[in-house]
Amino acid sequence: MCGAEEIPLPDNHVDTVLITYTMCTIPEVMEANKEMLRVLKPEGRLIFCEHGLAPDPKVAKWQKRIDPIWGKIAGGCHLNRNIPELITSAGFEIENMEQMYLPSTPSFAGYNITALVLFLLKKFFTKRNLARFID
Repeated sequence: MCGAEEIPLPDNHVDTVLITYTMCTIPEVMEANKEMLRVLKPEGRLIFCEHGLAPDPKVAKWQKRIDPIWGKIAGGCHLNRNIPELITSAGFEIENMEQMYLPSTPSFAGYNITALVLFLLKKFFTKRNLARFID
C-alpha cells in the first residue's frame, strides 16, 4: 500500500484522477498534488469532491479554531484547507466548480466543493521545468 504522495505509476499514465473527501487528511497534500499531476496524461482530468475552508469569514474563523481538535478526533482531517488553492497552486486549472454548505451539516464541517479540473501547465512545461515551477 502506498500514500498519495508516492503513486506507483509511470508519468503520463492515467486519463482521470478522482478525489473524494481525502485532501483534508493527506499529510503532504502538495506532494500528492505533484504526483497526481505527474501521472495524469497531458489531456487528463482531475475531478474532486471535497470539503474545506469556507468562504464565509465567520465560519472560517470557527474552522481555524476547531481544526487542531478536529484532526485528532476525525482521523487527521483538516477543516481549514483551501482545496481550490491547493489544486491550482499545483498547476491545475479549475474549469467548473460548484460550492455549497451541505444540508443538515454544521457549517464548519459542511462547506463542500465539487469541480472538474484540467491541466494548465503540464502542456507547456517539460517535466524538469514543471518540477522547478511546483517546488
